Amino acid sequence: MHQTNFIVREPLLDPKQRVIGYELCWQQRDGQTISDADLESLVAFVAEHVVDDEQGWLLRDKILFLDAVPAMLSLDALHALPPERTVLSLRVRDLANTDTRAAVQALRAGGVGIAIRGADLTLLGKNLAPFASFAEVRFTGADVAAQARTYAAAKQSALRMVGRPVSTWQDFDACAALGLDAFVGKLHLTPRPGNAVKGMNPAQTIILQLMQMVQNNEDVPKIEAVLKRDPALIYKLLRFINSAGFGAGRDIQSLRQAIAMLGYAPLYRWLVLLLATASSSGYSPVLMETAVVRARLCELLGLTSLPRGEGEHLFVAGMFSLLDRLLGLPMAEVLDTIQLPTEVVSALLGREGKYGPYLALAEACELDSDLVASLAASLAISPYDVNKAHLSALAWAQNVAA
Repeated sequence: MHQTNFIVREPLLDPKQRVIGYELCWQQRDGQTISDADLESLVAFVAEHVVDDEQGWLLRDKILFLDAVPAMLSLDALHALPPERTVLSLRVRDLANTDTRAAVQALRAGGVGIAIRGADLTLLGKNLAPFASFAEVRFTGADVAAQARTYAAAKQSALRMVGRPVSTWQDFDACAALGLDAFVGKLHLTPRPGNAVKGMNPAQTIILQLMQMVQNNEDVPKIEAVLKRDPALIYKLLRFINSAGFGAGRDIQSLRQAIAMLGYAPLYRWLVLLLATASSSGYSPVLMETAVVRARLCELLGLTSLPRGEGEHLFVAGMFSLLDRLLGLPMAEVLDTIQLPTEVVSALLGREGKYGPYLALAEACELDSDLVASLAASLAISPYDVNKAHLSALAWAQNVAA
């Protein structure tokens, strides 16, 4: 249960590299099997923290894949989740039970997605269609493309295929070309090859200059003058300040108004986000979204024991932890161009210093690592607080206007 287990996440990509959702599960510890009761508690915990009474579904257009067992199919917590954004993963052998098949069909009629694991699609593809909207296909060995061809040949139009593990972009391209619909792997930590960018582009250079000006408390007119050199940055700033999430309460139409409304600390945070997301060439969207989630998670984890003012440093550490992969440069070289506090640099270079363990814990939540429990214990953060921060960071990342 969430009092002892830790949530880990894996992103699902579509053939266009977009993040269409996340698979959430409990961390697998020392080969132990996750109990049915634990799986039920995961659904309840997720429903409690990603559905808001006023705002509704906090993950916007993302879908969630959650492991399930037949006993869960009538859980009250399922009714709290939007059916069109919820996919329950069942084992193919669960469908041998007539009651389970009836419950599955009722859920599907209500809009809930069902994914089937462990099916031989070459034999069961047609038979699965009435019960499943997704089927998981697992790749074993090196020749992923050959296996993908077999699965593609068996594909039924009503059944979407989720391939895993797809751990290289070469395998991703092969699977996408053959018609698989979604992919799970470690691609969120791997830069997209081709059109690689080395160093900062002109927009990022301007953003870096603005960050340094904000750090030095330069006058607003000077900051405004630099911003005016990039119309796209002006557009993004005004869009952000006028977004419903920011809640300015009135239409802001000038740069000076926007800067004054934000204040220097929020302006710096916004620039940090932009620095890592200010290019569309050579980057994979999943890499950028991972950086945003990681930054917010680091910040929230620090709230448990560090002074509130240090949250900004944790946010920067998390956001910049993937900047070497985003820029195609070694981290040490990236840091030569950015003025950051010593503790942030220590975290980025070696996961050391005051902030290093928080960054390491945020990373471990992406990898189903055995380090999650030990890192959380070393920081005196309970599993409940780690899981709550994790889901909160995931929701926050969906609503960032960058």
